[in-house]
This record gives sequence, structure tokens and C-alpha cells, in this order.
Amino acid sequence: MPHAEQITDPNASHGEGPVWHPDWPGLRWVDMFGGEVLQLDARTGVVTRHAVGSRIAATIRPRTDGGAIIAIERGFALADADLKDVRPLDEVWADPRVRMNDGDCSPDGHFYCGSMAYDESPGAGSLYRMDPDGTTVVMLEGVTISNGLAWSPDGRTAYYIDTPTHRVDAFDYAQNGRFGNRRTLFRIPETDGAPDGMTVDTEGRLWIALWGGAAVHCYTPEGRLEERVQLPVTQVTACTFGGPELDELYITTSPQTVAPGTQPAAGALFRARPGARGLPARCYGTTT
Repeated sequence: MPHAEQITDPNASHGEGPVWHPDWPGLRWVDMFGGEVLQLDARTGVVTRHAVGSRIAATIRPRTDGGAIIAIERGFALADADLKDVRPLDEVWADPRVRMNDGDCSPDGHFYCGSMAYDESPGAGSLYRMDPDGTTVVMLEGVTISNGLAWSPDGRTAYYIDTPTHRVDAFDYAQNGRFGNRRTLFRIPETDGAPDGMTVDTEGRLWIALWGGAAVHCYTPEGRLEERVQLPVTQVTACTFGGPELDELYITTSPQTVAPGTQPAAGALFRARPGARGLPARCYGTTT
């Protein structure tokens, strides 16, 4: 079983959305309820924080022009490469009871991000697609906690998690941003925790963070469990491969719903070397 080492202090009120991009100083992830992007300098190990001008920083991904796109409370923001200039775009919706959650970029440059109600009301969320020209499209409705989203290595299949269903679903993905042929690949037992964020390795296996499960599990697309990365905290939120060789699995965690004093590392960033390699981060923006 691969070992997960703690590499930062428990510095996030709710760590989420990690991503490694070679043009950045190192890994970036979000402190969701702190409204900040965190950055780990790969050379020094120093963590810096950047406010996004919103009470929520849901996830961050690179842009083809060198900057970043950030999902904030009720929409999106564009940032420069240094995260010093963050420009919120028009809100996608006005309802203050609903916020953005997890997302990712597709192979052809679209940014997808899903929403959820603060009180987790069933069916209150949606999955949105932001096109390279800035147009926003609703892709799915009736979602409860829109979470993990990732693509197969060949880009033809999109994987998706709505956490309370305990399912990992798949869609055929067309290079015009459309989803089709939704089907359930497998279900994760409630005793293992609730599926949260995920990433895909070069072999097409899905690495899924388990909220309440104190672990990241690796599955084949058929649902066969192949690896476990155990953590000393229960609320495991998301994971991504990073490092120069993309062979380091970075894992975000949260102290949310954890009894005070019981899990001192909750909210820290962890790293494991499970013997797999990830795919390069996909960028938002035109790919032609």
C-alpha cells in the first residue's frame, strides 16, 4: 500500500481542486471556504496564498495563454499567471443558496464545473460548460453534489461523480463539448466513503478521493479496485498527479465535520508515490 506523507501544515479550511502545471512554480489548489488559491513552490516547499475576491474558490485550472481560470461562488474568474490580477466574470446564476464545487478542463479546451446547494438539497445543482469564447452552457441538471470529473487518456470518455449516488458514471465525449450515452461504470460501497474528486493515470485507471473514507482508491474503468492510498484523516477531497515526471500523487483534505482535536492533520496537503503516472493538466482556451 503506497504511503502518503504530509507535506504542508493543515492550512486549508477545505482543500480542493489540486492541479500541477509545468508553467507554474508548482502545485496549486484551493482553500474553498477561505476564498483563496494556495501554491506550493516545488523548489522551496513554501506555500503562498492568493485571494480570489470571492467567499468561495471552488477549483482552478490553467489557461492556454499562461493564466488561470477559477470557479468562484456563482461563476468564473480569469487570472493572470501570477494570480495577482483576478477578474470575476458575470455571475452564472443569482441564487445565493447554490455555489460552485468541482470541475476540470476537457481535451478540447472547455472548462466544466458543477454546483451544489450549501445545504446539499437534492437536485439543486447543475454541471456547467464554459466554452473558450466565454459562453456558458448547462450540461446537466438535477445534480446534488457535483464532484469528480476527468477524461480517459484518449479523450473519448468523460467520467463523472455526483457524490450522494456513490456512482462513477461515464459519457461518450464528442470534440464539440457534448456528452452522450451516459452509463454507470461502477458503484463505491458506502462503507468505503463517498466518492469526491478524481484523476486518471496514463493506463486509464481512476484515482478517487473518498470523503469520510480516509483514502484514495484506484479503480479500473470496470470498477476493479487495484490500489489503496491510506491517509491519517477521514475527509479526503481530491487528488492529482504532479511533479516533473507526473509520478507524485498530491492529495487534498479537509477538517470539515471533523471533531476539534481529533485529526490534527486535517486540511493538510499529502503526497504519495504509487508507481503510476498521470496525464498533463488540460488547459482552458482554444486548442487550435
